[in-house]
Amino acid sequence: MIRRWFALIFGMLLLLMGLGFPVFSQAEEQPVYVVPVHHEVEKGLYAFMERSFEEAAENGAQLIVLDIHTPGGAVDAAGEIGKLLDETDIRTVAFINDRALSAGAFISLHTDAIYMVPNGQIGAAAIIDQQGNMADKKAQSYWRSAMKSAAQTNGLDPKYAIAMADPEVNLPEYGAGKGELLTFSAKEALETGYSKATVRELKQVLQHEKAGEAQVIEVEESWAEKVARFVTNPIVVPILLSLASLGLVLELYSPGFGLPGSVGLASLLLFFYGHLVAGLAGYESVLLFIIGAVLVVAELFLPGGIAGILGFSALAGSILLAGDNVKWMGVSLVIAMAISITAMILMVKVFGKKMKFFKKMILNDATNTESGYVSNVNRSELLGKTGITKTPFRPSGTMMMEKERIDAVSEGGFIAPGKEVVVVKVEGARIVVREID
Repeated sequence: MIRRWFALIFGMLLLLMGLGFPVFSQAEEQPVYVVPVHHEVEKGLYAFMERSFEEAAENGAQLIVLDIHTPGGAVDAAGEIGKLLDETDIRTVAFINDRALSAGAFISLHTDAIYMVPNGQIGAAAIIDQQGNMADKKAQSYWRSAMKSAAQTNGLDPKYAIAMADPEVNLPEYGAGKGELLTFSAKEALETGYSKATVRELKQVLQHEKAGEAQVIEVEESWAEKVARFVTNPIVVPILLSLASLGLVLELYSPGFGLPGSVGLASLLLFFYGHLVAGLAGYESVLLFIIGAVLVVAELFLPGGIAGILGFSALAGSILLAGDNVKWMGVSLVIAMAISITAMILMVKVFGKKMKFFKKMILNDATNTESGYVSNVNRSELLGKTGITKTPFRPSGTMMMEKERIDAVSEGGFIAPGKEVVVVKVEGARIVVREID
């Protein structure tokens, strides 16, 4: 009897284990996150990637794939993205889905592995300034060292990374003679170990990484992140500031509040909103801007000009603080002011007289003398006439002339009442008299 119960219990345990085996032995596979690195590299991209990496970590991702297709971009943004890749505990790979040039090559070298499509390219990573020229030696030295370090960290031959950043390195076997930057094709990258494999699609990357059955989550930029990436572009920043300054200045010449002021305010809002989302600007810069705006408005009611000077200084300071590069923000401000001043001159002096649109927008009416308007009464007809002082002149006083009471001033001396005087000068409403001996 005991044996039967033992056999029955043992059989039930086997059955339960058989039923539970598929449940406990097959844990759900961790997801793979695909993060696009497209267009230019800037601080807005860094903010988007930081958010994507945090989301991947929260959801227990096993792999992050960077879908790279970029011509490069800002060095400082690339440096922060490289640091972000170094600090993450999740495995990262670069899927160069066309080209990874300049800052894109630097980002790729900070991943754990690189995969390239057959026509992919990686390299040409020299620092170029805003004028399109090679950066100074100090900046080149830093970038050369950064590229070298990124390659060495992943066990790659650093001479190729250096040749991507330094045109003085001679590698004619890969088409990079002296004075030319190295750019690898997919085949050359594979030969030198810079690429782990040449693939045609993302699915093959996942197979190489043994994640072919994993759930793929493609991260997309939010509307706010897209706006931030656009307005923080070094080319867009001076355009926004120019529109802001031009719109607000033009609004001063327009009756009421209309289109120019709306465009100016919208440009400023976009500028600060984008820099806030990208993590470049803090609320202190926005607060400084509000203080500056209040001081500028206060200048309309306060004498002396001090409030206006402080207000414009605060506005300029807030814009400088909002950017990550004070030098470039200063250049952008100068460009914006030059464009707005030039445009104002053209609108008021040229287009304002010829185009109906600007005639409606700009107040051109003038109350001049030719139109019959006078700012004060000119008593030039009194010149040379005589009168009798009614009050003492010290030096101003009152005289009677042909039964008319007239306010006048002496030439500087005292004139007693009842003295005969002659008008020697008339300057608008100012009448100057001299005592007749």
